[in-house]
Amino acid sequence: MTNVIGRYDGEWGELVRLLNLGFAEPWSDAQLAAEQKMWDPARSFVAREGDELTGHTASFGMVMTVPGGQVPVAGVSMVCVSPTHTRRGILRDLMRAQLTELHETGVEPVAVLTASEPVIYGRFGYGLGSDHQSITVPKASRALRPVKGVENVRIRYADPVEARPVTTKIHNDEALGRPGMFQFDERWEDYVGGENVVTSTSGASPLRCVLASVDGDVTGYASFRTRRTTKGFVDVSRVHARDLPSHAALWQFLLNQDLLSETTYEQLPSDDPLLALLVDPRAPKPVTADGLWVRLADVGKALASRTYAEEIDMVLGVTDEFLPWNAGQWHLAGGPGGATCEPTDRPADVLVDVRELGAVYLGRPSLELLGAAGLVEERTEGALAATSRAFLGKRLPWLDTGF
Repeated sequence: MTNVIGRYDGEWGELVRLLNLGFAEPWSDAQLAAEQKMWDPARSFVAREGDELTGHTASFGMVMTVPGGQVPVAGVSMVCVSPTHTRRGILRDLMRAQLTELHETGVEPVAVLTASEPVIYGRFGYGLGSDHQSITVPKASRALRPVKGVENVRIRYADPVEARPVTTKIHNDEALGRPGMFQFDERWEDYVGGENVVTSTSGASPLRCVLASVDGDVTGYASFRTRRTTKGFVDVSRVHARDLPSHAALWQFLLNQDLLSETTYEQLPSDDPLLALLVDPRAPKPVTADGLWVRLADVGKALASRTYAEEIDMVLGVTDEFLPWNAGQWHLAGGPGGATCEPTDRPADVLVDVRELGAVYLGRPSLELLGAAGLVEERTEGALAATSRAFLGKRLPWLDTGF
């Protein structure tokens, strides 16, 4: 029988059965409750074979920071295919239906996702747009280099829910300046609040929160859990601060817990000051992990929705086998104040696939590195280096919240 792709008009319970099969283990009641609050059936596509649900993809509407501003994006989630129906092109058809709608509605020119298996999504035009570091710092290597002003920072415990008004403000202020982050509203706070719902918490304490303050003003916060097994662990969920002294003070606290021998954090920004402040730079044993995968559903709108580090006036020859309307020559012109991107008949200065555009869209280095790997072709001398510089962001992109 043929699998038919369309809108989902069924009940949550039917979808839950597919999710439990597709993700290979049953989700807990808490996880399902969190996902259901976020789920919008109007943004869901499914595959059916007769009456049987065989595949699903959904998205969340988000406002994400890009170099120079914020852009509406579709956060793709709950993507799965029944194990009895894999290798039949169902996922491909679901991805195409979802991206086609984004293009046709014109509201969200970019789709983003996190990948349980990173080899899957490149064939649909997603590029790796951010990474982060997974670290484990043993207590014996907790020493930090001196930071001026850290002695003025006070750390105190706070109820994670009661502290939300101030922690959300700190998070959203930071998100305005960091590509890859997005704004929290009440529904997102309920979702990540938490991270006590969507993350395995076996043997761990409830989610805890500490606030950093200077002269009575809250300047940062950290969320974490503690675990006691054969060793004791501090498992960090997030650290956000308005200034370096507060950032360092929060990390001093997290690294210096009595009875706990290691501090772990799975999503440290790749440019986080902690990596430079540790006296023993080998101590955290950072492991680079993929973060956000980025797909331009509408090349023209997406490239015109961000700014550029230098003035740029180039023609990009874009290939896109999955979404043909993106393929062709695009005249990109602009700089730090804004940009335009329009179709053109002019010959291309740089040839690039949409996957590579997704990889550098948030400012992650760099088109020139991709060119050195043979993935981007220069047609006009000097054009690749100039375009690469223009795409760079002031800060490395970072996904601080999974979805």
